[in-house]
Amino acid sequence: MPAIAAVRSTRVFQPCPRGSELPTCPVCADSMIAAESSAFLSDDVVSYLWTCDTCGYGFVTKHAVKKIS
Repeated sequence: MPAIAAVRSTRVFQPCPRGSELPTCPVCADSMIAAESSAFLSDDVVSYLWTCDTCGYGFVTKHAVKKIS
């Protein structure tokens, strides 16, 4: 009788780094997928406008951008 075995990877799944940086709504804790708009405030700072689709709460985040040399 032949034996059947499942082979599983020993590699642990790591989520995409960008996925873990996405914000959640501070009011209803719903996940946010994409910012409504973005703007460069200076050469190294980007501002993002987020609006929750569930409750309508809006907020802004700012991120520093590293220049590629």
